[in-house]
Amino acid sequence: MPIYNPPLRDMQFVLHEVFHVADELKALPAHADTDADTINAVIEEAGKFASEVIFPLNITGDQEGCMLDRTTHEVTTPKGFKEAYAKYVEGGWPALSCDPAFGGQGLPFVVSQCTFEMMNSANQAWTMYPGLSHGAYEALVAHGTEEQKKTYLPKLTSGEWTGTMCLTEPQCGTDLGMLRTRAEPQVDGTYKLTGNKIFISAGEHDMAPNIIHLVLARLPDAPKGSKGISLFAVPKYHVNADGSLGERNPIYCGGLEHKMGIHGNATAQIVIDGAIGSLVGQPHKGLAAMFVMMNAARLGVGNQSLGLTEVAYQNALAYAKDRVQMRSLTGPKAKDKEADPIIVHPDVRKMLLTAKAYAEGGRALQIFCTLLLDKEHDHPDEKVRKDSGELVALLTPIVKAFITDNGHIATHACMQVFGGHGFITEWGMEQFTRDNRINMIYEGTNTIQSLDLLGRKILGNNGASLKKFGKLVGALVAEEGVNEKMSEFITPVAMLGEQLTKFTTEIGFKGFQNPDEVGAAAVDYLRVAGHFVFGYLFARMAQVALREIAAGNTDPFYVAKLQTARFYFAKLFPETATLMRTARAGSKVLMDTDAALA
Repeated sequence: MPIYNPPLRDMQFVLHEVFHVADELKALPAHADTDADTINAVIEEAGKFASEVIFPLNITGDQEGCMLDRTTHEVTTPKGFKEAYAKYVEGGWPALSCDPAFGGQGLPFVVSQCTFEMMNSANQAWTMYPGLSHGAYEALVAHGTEEQKKTYLPKLTSGEWTGTMCLTEPQCGTDLGMLRTRAEPQVDGTYKLTGNKIFISAGEHDMAPNIIHLVLARLPDAPKGSKGISLFAVPKYHVNADGSLGERNPIYCGGLEHKMGIHGNATAQIVIDGAIGSLVGQPHKGLAAMFVMMNAARLGVGNQSLGLTEVAYQNALAYAKDRVQMRSLTGPKAKDKEADPIIVHPDVRKMLLTAKAYAEGGRALQIFCTLLLDKEHDHPDEKVRKDSGELVALLTPIVKAFITDNGHIATHACMQVFGGHGFITEWGMEQFTRDNRINMIYEGTNTIQSLDLLGRKILGNNGASLKKFGKLVGALVAEEGVNEKMSEFITPVAMLGEQLTKFTTEIGFKGFQNPDEVGAAAVDYLRVAGHFVFGYLFARMAQVALREIAAGNTDPFYVAKLQTARFYFAKLFPETATLMRTARAGSKVLMDTDAALA
């Protein structure tokens, strides 16, 4: 059976020693009283909930899956899921970072991020139910009417109700301009929706009495394409004036998808047969409203793979220390045993350290981004809010694509550590691999994220956002550039920064002449940018570790951090050279291939 121990020490290191989160929050009036002790207490309790309540349901939930009653259209979740959700609501966890105006606790996003990482490690399929609800909450906070906020937000905040996002249709995935669901205005100001949606995570379940679906649809006068899409709030049950539930709305589950992973989450085919909803935001401006939820979801999906990377690493490490096979190439290490633990073998260590480095880098990036989100929302200085928002926009596709790609690499590596046992269900490793695979696909495939990063976030503003991040790197280089002990961490990042500037200009010039050049380079480009960001973060973590060691701190944690950083720069960071070379190969070898693909 797999194990999971919340990585509290590393979280606290990143929160308090690298980013000094409590000090940063003092500048935000909404969070000025959130001190380190409060943050630690919250994440410790969240770790207990994750490891003690939902982690034991992970394998059984995968094996049982969800069941649909085709007569009633009701879905039953795996045994224990509903009871765990009741404990989640009872503990006040849904309200953690929600606005006190709607019954929330008002804690910063950076704290909520840590809790969701641990829940994703423990049980991604279960965690998707409350995760999607929080995205619906964010969209309604940003674009909902006062009536919608009054009706839905207190219930979403408390967790009494859940939410979904309904975008995808059979003919329409990434290209939402092909969307066909219709919304007809009614005399009372509501809208009657008709259509079909697929791949709707948490689209139907028995964990809460009502589900608020946020649905993209077209009004009768809608222009063609993505500029003709509106957003609607469509509840599973109508809500009476006193807040009680009324009649069933004809929006229901017509089928459950049979999937590779996340079996415990109900991925629903949703039939909308004249369901009544209300318009969210302005007519034909639905994508702008939905993007609030989608961007939150993209950060959340990155967090899902971070969680799976961490739990896979923990299990692979424990196994590698216990499993004995062969002798070390340099002679016996466990002389009292008939063979050595496999952790003595170089390639096993490479696989373990790959997962460890990608977990620690991903954690630092997630905490960095959510702290920026807190500043964007609550900092009193308009320039700080604007700069923070611009950096979050730049980093969001990297969080989604780079961390999930790394999760794919890490979970496969950790499964490989187990050898044949990794392929066997009882160890849990193959489930981590299967569950992670969806993270590279949904909320915009990683290719879409790469196109967004290169085409919109970088070339779209002539590299201004990238330069803004580059200034952070430059400041660190200026601070530590003469420190010989930091050179092994600083020099590679500084060199890549210079190369990335030239690389970006080159792709931009080629893309201006032929847009396919951007499409051909984008995926490689995003991984280069991801390593640039990770390199900066690992350099900052190494900086703290070196200072602690120099001050006489003998905690082995800091030595371990330096060893992981050295491994990252030696074995993972250098792939940037290959990626830039393959990106420069251009589009011709891809597009001039009609004979090869005939």
